[in-house]
Amino acid sequence: MADTFPRLLGDVGGTNARFGWQASPQSGIDHVLVLPCAAHETLEAAIRQYLNLKQLPRPAACALGIANPITGDVVRMTNHHWSFSISEMQNSLGLKRLNVINDFTALALALPSIPSENLIQVGGQSAQAFSPKALIGPGTGLGVSGLLPTDQNDHWMAIAGEGGHTTLAAQTETEYRVIEIIRQRYGHVSAERVLSGPGLVDLYLALRQLQKQAPIEVAGAAEITAWALQDKDPLASQSIEMFAGFLGSVAGDLALTLGARGGVYIGGGVVPRWLGWFETSSFRARFEAKGRFSAYLKDIPVWIINAAESPALLGAARSLQ
Repeated sequence: MADTFPRLLGDVGGTNARFGWQASPQSGIDHVLVLPCAAHETLEAAIRQYLNLKQLPRPAACALGIANPITGDVVRMTNHHWSFSISEMQNSLGLKRLNVINDFTALALALPSIPSENLIQVGGQSAQAFSPKALIGPGTGLGVSGLLPTDQNDHWMAIAGEGGHTTLAAQTETEYRVIEIIRQRYGHVSAERVLSGPGLVDLYLALRQLQKQAPIEVAGAAEITAWALQDKDPLASQSIEMFAGFLGSVAGDLALTLGARGGVYIGGGVVPRWLGWFETSSFRARFEAKGRFSAYLKDIPVWIINAAESPALLGAARSLQ
């Protein structure tokens, strides 16, 4: 393992690429820097810019969590234009090892080590030891993963899946109508089509259409959030409330699917911006609203990950072990 240091670590989303540096097995992760993806033509260009800005030497190894399924040597991002060959980038950067995994697989690997002060609990009781953990996170897209115990010595296996693209289900008449409007635009309405930053915009515009209000230009999810939480705009407030309800339903489905008695974690960039409001939203009620299995879900804790630096960098480092 010594030949994998120093390490360059990355958490690459559709909007930002976060990089960090681990100098030795005894070192923490430092030199953390966030670079906007849109400012760089390629991922390799962003990596080289990071190394230049931080005045770091060539790393021996690199581990990247990226918002995309990893199914072979060629990676084409779902929510950004970057594409690359893993083997070619390894050769170009002169790396002894390059490990590329899904970004939520990386975040899942970090879950057992996230400090309690970086977790905000939303309902439930205590997690059961040595039980599966679920992970979901709305951001530029919708990340979904989980962590399965392999023994009782704190050894875990992360799930590499694409649960964000499962079909979104409605529970109310208004939700059915919103989904139909979005279906007419996109065809298949996945969970990610609503439970993401761009999805919140589509949700808001669909509600405007239902209420026969004129369409408007929306800058993005942050603008709708400001309208709802600061300006108390009724339609924006309805939009984030519906978003929270949908997220509760999808998170509850995930908890049932994985048997996540070890808890459910919410990552991504959307929900942490709603702290102070989200905890009293419809999320928890919809999370538990599973008929005969409501009692099963009632005790499962849900935590919002609220960390200044991405825990996925630690998960990426662990993928090199």
